[in-house]
Amino acid sequence: MSSEEPSNPLFPPLTRDNVLAFQFSSWYPKFRQISIKSTVIRPLSKEFREYLDADGVFLPEGSEDQYVLTTALYSVIDGDSDDSHPGTKYAFPELDAQIRQAIAEYDGVFPKLNFSSPRDASWILPAGSPMKCTSPADVYMLLKSSDFISHDLDEENVFDGCEPPSGSQPEPYALELVLRKWYSVDPSRELRCFVRQGRLIGISQRDMNYYEYLNEPDTSRRVLGSVREFWEQNIKGKWDKCPTYVFDILLTRDLSRAHIVDFNPYAPRTDSLLFTYEDLRQLATSSHAPELRVVDSRSHPAVTRNAPANQHNMLPLEALQMSNGLDIDTFAGKWEEEIKKTLED
Repeated sequence: MSSEEPSNPLFPPLTRDNVLAFQFSSWYPKFRQISIKSTVIRPLSKEFREYLDADGVFLPEGSEDQYVLTTALYSVIDGDSDDSHPGTKYAFPELDAQIRQAIAEYDGVFPKLNFSSPRDASWILPAGSPMKCTSPADVYMLLKSSDFISHDLDEENVFDGCEPPSGSQPEPYALELVLRKWYSVDPSRELRCFVRQGRLIGISQRDMNYYEYLNEPDTSRRVLGSVREFWEQNIKGKWDKCPTYVFDILLTRDLSRAHIVDFNPYAPRTDSLLFTYEDLRQLATSSHAPELRVVDSRSHPAVTRNAPANQHNMLPLEALQMSNGLDIDTFAGKWEEEIKKTLED
């Protein structure tokens, strides 16, 4: 990456090569020992990309679906015509076998693509084990129900905002499926860290809920010290892709160590969470960096929203349950009866 201008712009220039450095398969081999065990399946077929990009939520044949959730269900709820689905059949037996192998090795996985994970669709699997996939059908259902992963399907989105490529032939972009070992994670220990020009400047709580213990002065100092030490010992001299970047970590229970969850471009597409990028620009020239920010009260704007995250993506659980095994006409009638009954009550 070229050096930043003296005017200290909000975002440094971003090239295609910079962006590709942040895809999972680019950074994971170097940091595998301090990250979550993962399997990368790459490249994916053109047919699989088409399946993910196709309208509606439906499962490939042979994927051992646990829920019968079809395009017809979405058509009824959204009011779309059933004729909008082309009826294309998909089957990915080789990919199914690779997913089953990873599930057997890890006893459950959570999926992502090159850059994006389907966190917005976590509601579709059991709440007690969010994002835990135990069959290829679970993996496909999460990916197909997610809006987030659409970013990775379109090269224009992936390289949006990048400087024009130089005369040399750019590295091709290949879609990849990442299967990570599933853990029950304490979200209060997830942090996003911001590095600008090789300097750690900001650390933000990722989960936007209030955790009283994070506001205790001793805990704050411990977290700040552990993150700084982890970065200096494990990342600072080893991340050689570009000097300005964002990384996500999960602290251990005793808050003394960490595991790398992901790397992200220092760009508008990466959520700055409890900072603004204007804040981070000021911190880049401050002698007090890095600064740790956590949700400091239950009345903090980040926790006063009553609606659940990604509500726009959700289907009623009752609809999910009623759809099981029903054809479109039967389901439509039953769903209408339930709505009338609710209104009468």
